[in-house]
Amino acid sequence: QVQLVESGGDLVQPGGSLRLSCAASGFTFSNYRMYWYRQAPGKEREWVARIGRLGISTNYADSVKGRFTVSRDNAKSTVYLQMNSLKEEDTAVYYCNAVSVATGTENYWGQGTQVTVSS
Repeated sequence: QVQLVESGGDLVQPGGSLRLSCAASGFTFSNYRMYWYRQAPGKEREWVARIGRLGISTNYADSVKGRFTVSRDNAKSTVYLQMNSLKEEDTAVYYCNAVSVATGTENYWGQGTQVTVSS
């Protein structure tokens, strides 16, 4: 059974930090590129960050570049999103997404974790 389980979301003050985790099971994690997306209330889901299957290649949305860092531990089948210098506009539900390198279409989603940035 394929599962992606996000955790680490919380209420944090502007300027604070959080680290999100996404634990994968039920598939060969190292064969998948991993993505983080977020969806704020009333807005469409947007892409945040991407990491290649070996953890070498990373890309970020302009809105988070320089503040967020994506990483992965293939031995633990887990991807992380370190979020620093958080802003109120970072408030959203954060989702991880796994995309097969082989097919490019087979993909899985987690259930999301809430991040709220507020004073």
